[in-house]
Amino acid sequence: MKELKEKLQSIEFSGEIKDSDEDREFYSHDASMFEIKPEVIAVPKSAEDVAKLVKFVADNKKDNPELSLTARSAGTDMSGAAINDSIIVDFQTHLNQLIDIDSARAVVQPGMFFRDFDAETLKFDALLPSYPASRDLCTVGGMVNNNSGGEKSLQYGKTDDYVTELQFVFADGVERTVKPLNKVELDAKMAQDDFEGRVYRELYELIEANYDTIQAAKPHVSKDSTGYHLWNVWNRETGVFDLAKAIVGAQGTLGFVTQAQLRLVKREKHSGLLVIFLRDIDTLGDLIKTVVSHNPATFEGFDDATMLLGMKFLPSFLTFLGPVKFIHFLFSLIPEGFQLLKGIPKLILMVEFTGDTEEEVRDKVKALHRDLAPHRVRYEINGFEEDPTEGSSEKFWILRRRSFQLLRSKVKDKHTAPFIDDFVVNPEHLPEFFPKIRQIIKKYKLFATIAGHMGDGNFHIIPLMKLEDPNDRAKLEPAMKEVNNLVLQYKGSLSGEHNDGLVRGPWLQQMYGDEVLDLFKKTKDIFDPEHIFNPHKKANATWEYSFSHIRDHF
Repeated sequence: MKELKEKLQSIEFSGEIKDSDEDREFYSHDASMFEIKPEVIAVPKSAEDVAKLVKFVADNKKDNPELSLTARSAGTDMSGAAINDSIIVDFQTHLNQLIDIDSARAVVQPGMFFRDFDAETLKFDALLPSYPASRDLCTVGGMVNNNSGGEKSLQYGKTDDYVTELQFVFADGVERTVKPLNKVELDAKMAQDDFEGRVYRELYELIEANYDTIQAAKPHVSKDSTGYHLWNVWNRETGVFDLAKAIVGAQGTLGFVTQAQLRLVKREKHSGLLVIFLRDIDTLGDLIKTVVSHNPATFEGFDDATMLLGMKFLPSFLTFLGPVKFIHFLFSLIPEGFQLLKGIPKLILMVEFTGDTEEEVRDKVKALHRDLAPHRVRYEINGFEEDPTEGSSEKFWILRRRSFQLLRSKVKDKHTAPFIDDFVVNPEHLPEFFPKIRQIIKKYKLFATIAGHMGDGNFHIIPLMKLEDPNDRAKLEPAMKEVNNLVLQYKGSLSGEHNDGLVRGPWLQQMYGDEVLDLFKKTKDIFDPEHIFNPHKKANATWEYSFSHIRDHF
């Protein structure tokens, strides 16, 4: 460990190299249920520092096979992709600057917190709409590398729809620009006699030779963060080849993003929310069709366990919100208290519309309100029939977005175990699917909250478990297999937003089959022939390795 630190300091690395016990412990876990302690933490101050790290590991890998690099920003990854037993590269500390911005696009370093980035885009009435529920905690680089999505994905899509150009350090330790190429530009790139030329040439040949198989492998769901999205890299019809489509969502397994250029959208000024209290999920399928036909900006939901958790730990919101907002939050919950006296709903659904004027929003919300009349549900428009715009909807967003933080911090005898936390099933299947998934949860005696994006069938189930207890640890694999089998039975995806990492990488074969998994592995080999980037993740993950690194102390 000390020898590695000294070697890294000798390559004219301008950032910090940390190896204290405290630092190694801090960087040994992210928001997942895994723990791997690194040897050292490298904190680059520039893209040149990042390139030096990559070149060092590439040059020394054959003599030291255990050497590898794993990128990390805020450490909010729930799949175990930001931990490693060799070198952690901390992008958040220094590589956190906004380089350029206007109303249509922004250029940003990966370590910038999304909350700070969002404040800057707000000045231009613009928005990067693919933010996840961890919007207050995550970085832009994490969003790019996980291909994040969230509450606005129904209307706007995911992060890969907004990445227009990347600065990217390849496995030879050279930073280069990655952007879409037409066929003439691609041919010129493939003719280069260097590492970059070889990557383009071999990846093009791989995709072209397996074009139909790759296109058929694309998951038929509204959102997906599994594998490498080879089906989006080369398009025969348009003649466009975009290497960034493989890099976005690759979790740093192909190389390191040092800068991203992102397309922004106009930030609409007003929003209104229609809240549905659903006590019988038999009507859920038709209800979802009705809601989606109105093209809402957002269609979210959470279950009774999430609602009760929020009510149980109401005082904890004081820390999140501060005194003034907390008092406002308490008063805003009074109408919901009366609702709960009439019986706790199985699901609370939130349908949000946006627009440039209050009148526009009000018309959209009331039109859906009318069309939902045949359904036996109780609903309200932002709590106030006469004013369906800003203000009263905030309480529902607070409960929805803060539920995971509550689970992590407030249930002391058990701990969050995000291992079935991100599957996607097309909404028309939910009336059948939902009771079956709850049966699995009940079978394994898991206390779990369910929240998600109803409009695209993407759910986050976060069980609370005693992972240090062998009996609870023994539930992980069989429960995961049952959930996966159920999801794939309905032709869903095992991850809509949180990606593969250690937790879902081992199950890519189950989702895609041997042929496509082999193409993913070959993609890794093309980009990273010495396997210096983020080992044991995604296509190269195994359950034996992952299971052996589940945390046994908290």
